[in-house]
Amino acid sequence: MRREVKYGLIGGSVALVAGVVGGFTLFGGSDESSQEVSSADAKSGEDGTKVPTGPLSAKEVQTTSRQFLTAWQSGDAAKAAGLTDDPEKCKSALAALGKQARFSKVTLTPGAPAGDKVPYTVAAQIDYKGIKAAYSYRTSATVQRAKATGKPQIAWKPTMMHPGLAKGDELRTGEAEAPPIKAVDRKGTELTPEAHPALAGVLDSLRDKYGDKTDGKPGVELFIHRAKSAKPADQLPEKTLKVLSKGTPGTLKTTLDAGMQSAAERAVKGKKSASVAAVKPSTGEILALANSPEKGFNLATQGSLAPGSTMKIVTAAMLMDKGMTSPGKSHPCPKYVTVGGWKFQNLDKSEIKNGTFAQSFAASCNNAFISQAKDLSDDDLTKEARDVFGIGLNWQTGIPTFDGAVPVQSDAQMAASLIGQGGVRMNPLNVATLAATVRAGSFHQPYIVSPELDHRTLAKAPRTMKPSTLSGLKSLMKLTATSGTAAQAMSGVSGDVGAKTGSAEVDGQKKPNAWFTAYRNDLAAAAVVPASGHGGSNAGPVVRALLTSG
Repeated sequence: MRREVKYGLIGGSVALVAGVVGGFTLFGGSDESSQEVSSADAKSGEDGTKVPTGPLSAKEVQTTSRQFLTAWQSGDAAKAAGLTDDPEKCKSALAALGKQARFSKVTLTPGAPAGDKVPYTVAAQIDYKGIKAAYSYRTSATVQRAKATGKPQIAWKPTMMHPGLAKGDELRTGEAEAPPIKAVDRKGTELTPEAHPALAGVLDSLRDKYGDKTDGKPGVELFIHRAKSAKPADQLPEKTLKVLSKGTPGTLKTTLDAGMQSAAERAVKGKKSASVAAVKPSTGEILALANSPEKGFNLATQGSLAPGSTMKIVTAAMLMDKGMTSPGKSHPCPKYVTVGGWKFQNLDKSEIKNGTFAQSFAASCNNAFISQAKDLSDDDLTKEARDVFGIGLNWQTGIPTFDGAVPVQSDAQMAASLIGQGGVRMNPLNVATLAATVRAGSFHQPYIVSPELDHRTLAKAPRTMKPSTLSGLKSLMKLTATSGTAAQAMSGVSGDVGAKTGSAEVDGQKKPNAWFTAYRNDLAAAAVVPASGHGGSNAGPVVRALLTSG
């Protein structure tokens, strides 16, 4: 549920003291906040008085922040809040530190200001039903000039109370909302954030959702209670800041494979940005998830990026399902195609004049797909993605996920969607599922915890591809893996294989996002390496590493 972060008292100058502070000196000098204002740095107010408008002086920053911290430490929440630009929110937050976080004996120690920013250390004693612990942390406040009065004031932000707080979050101390978990992989090997840093956020989410469904017992913790997100995919797990008394972990079995997880983490390590996901096509079980950087947003499951030409898996299935083409059918790829007033051209103005659909797919020639837009309804691609590949259905994976989006579009935007641009959005888990659906012959919703644990209903696609479409699509992906754009990355990979590359253009980005997805027997994976270039050479090695990890 929450990742523990251990904090010690910071520096020897911080002491826990009871009651109102005695001899508390922040910056020295007078408590007076009035400043002389030069005519060059002031404007006239409605009553004719001078209103300061220039940058804050060092004295203004020091005096205002000192008054704020002194009032906070002395327990005068109203006075402290009155020095901010949002007294109500600040007063409520300060009160919550005592009532919800159970802070007492608060001591504040300022650091040296940097311009209008004042850092400080908060040290407190946490007291919950006789269980006591010392806790401290660093944060900061910013002093600004009020527009109406020109007086210096503190700019209210939740991070003033704790650096980990976002809007709507709360610090709480009490019995954990779920017991700690001992997450294990499909073979019973324990998965820890120390051994698998890329899983830290996933393990937090699993504790949030399933801790109370194990045989564990909750402990007492100081934690960040997250505000509820409007979108489930954006929901952050709660985060442990301090453990006052340990609970008893409950064992939670996942579908992950520890060996493959390690391979995934090695494959993306060192890249400025990269994400990969692997699934078992026959069941939908998630085998590995990894991101670089390891900490932060889980792009592998919650990302929303244009998937580029990996989308041609869906487009090809749609065209064949509708009887518009087949692997051996003549299907030229012209140099230029105009749709809805937009002129599309292939990479390097290439073309395949007298080629087959198989050749166009293997070469990932864009206009072989875009040229079909005139014969399609606006919602054809949306239906194929949803009804056959499960994209956009409400996936119940066990962790927060973005489940892909292929909106109904028209004209040029619809044409762009056929090659994974336009409004199409996916992440590596979504794209791995595209390849997995081809390998298995039907959609199996990905999941990381068995639905038997909580009796949730997995998403089901309304239909499957026609048998001829499925066999044709497998032949297309095999050709791509053996002699097409994916051949270099897939060289020497044996077994039943298929692959597709992708390069998604992003406005303002010099290089496209590189995508690659492939399957080998009962294993499918997909990776994205943003702003790196071609999919085969940049994302391909990441996927290959998983397919050959054993």
